[in-house]
Amino acid sequence: MSFNKIDINKLFYSFITIHLILWTLIPSFTNNNLPLDTIEHLAWGSNLDWGFNKHPPAVAFFLEIFYQIFGAQDWTYYLLSQIFVVIAFITVFKFAEELFKNKTLSLISVLLLEGIYFYNFTTPEFNVNVCQLPFWALCVYYSWKLFDKQEVTLKDCFWLGVFSAIGFLSKYLFIYLLLAIDLLFFYAIFIKKYKKFDFKYLISLEVFIILLVPHLIWLTNNDYVTITYGLARAGLENSSLLDHIIYPLIFLGKQIGILIPFFIMLFFLVKKFKFKISLNDKKLLFLVFINLVPIGLMLLTSMLTGSKIRTMWMTPFYLFFGVLITYIFKTQINQKKLNGFISVFLILFIFSPFIYGYISTTETDKRTDYLGKDIAIKTQYFWDQNHKEPINVVLGDEWYAGNLSYHLKSRPVWEGIITKGKLNSLTKFTCIDNICIGNR
Repeated sequence: MSFNKIDINKLFYSFITIHLILWTLIPSFTNNNLPLDTIEHLAWGSNLDWGFNKHPPAVAFFLEIFYQIFGAQDWTYYLLSQIFVVIAFITVFKFAEELFKNKTLSLISVLLLEGIYFYNFTTPEFNVNVCQLPFWALCVYYSWKLFDKQEVTLKDCFWLGVFSAIGFLSKYLFIYLLLAIDLLFFYAIFIKKYKKFDFKYLISLEVFIILLVPHLIWLTNNDYVTITYGLARAGLENSSLLDHIIYPLIFLGKQIGILIPFFIMLFFLVKKFKFKISLNDKKLLFLVFINLVPIGLMLLTSMLTGSKIRTMWMTPFYLFFGVLITYIFKTQINQKKLNGFISVFLILFIFSPFIYGYISTTETDKRTDYLGKDIAIKTQYFWDQNHKEPINVVLGDEWYAGNLSYHLKSRPVWEGIITKGKLNSLTKFTCIDNICIGNR
């Protein structure tokens, strides 16, 4: 089999369309309830602010837009997640086209991503990790435009600043990509002198800072709660000397494990694993910086601080890994082995949603098996027997209270944990277990 260049675009858009449909329908039919993170972020969206106790606000903002359009329709949030994934795939494909000037290699670069479970199996849960994907891809794309072109344009600098800010407002770990991009341009301008410094570059920084100002004000007013939460999740408070060795090794081991299916696909594509690497190759230099440097910085963070890097934090880090590997082995790609590559790709492409659906239907103690809608109906009935006013406030744990906020037709605002002051502000309220519902 060989790819017909005329049909490459059709093949690519067929792939992402089927990907979107499969990963929207499978969880929609097999899950009884939305996943934990999605419910939590929807709870935040009911009471939008410039930040929340765990993360910055972008994820809640996008979910709330969909809630205002579709309401409590679970399938729409699985669709939202796949829209973000597909936008990232399209951006990677467009970037690869500009890099390779070869549509076949561009398509292979994206198809290889099906070998990384971050871009299929974990995507139904719309959370801060998935929320980063399109902005991570777009930042790389516009960085490439600035790196590749001799002329620096205000448009490219502006959009890089915008997408950098939205990415950072999705999750602070986005900073690892931005640091890698900064190091790339510093290396190219001041060390290798491939490029000349242009004051237009500062437009990106200015736009980035301006868009972050409201969140930074919120962060200051809330005692930097999201930062302290992130440090606690990394386990820094109880870090020991041994952690500086053990956690980095665990991190490396997990990254190798994650990439095993990816390299199996590559094995069926490359005839000989021979390659030469030269950082004088500007394209390769760019790919190394945006792929390997962020991962290296994460590893360095773990080594220096003894922090535990959670696997899902790495979700956006491998978006351009297919492009990097394809570029390195582009002269070794065997057109005669494409049949094997496509076969492995199709197995993974079909197998992943099948396994997801099987686990979802056979295991019955997951968060997605929670009867959130039924509980909301019973809660509404109980309230209606005693009160005429609608429920417009819910207090308590993000999961249980968040489910009520999402499923109740009145869409009550989630206002956090239960406190005496919050209860006193309600005209009427009822508490059941660790949840309080009321009217203000």
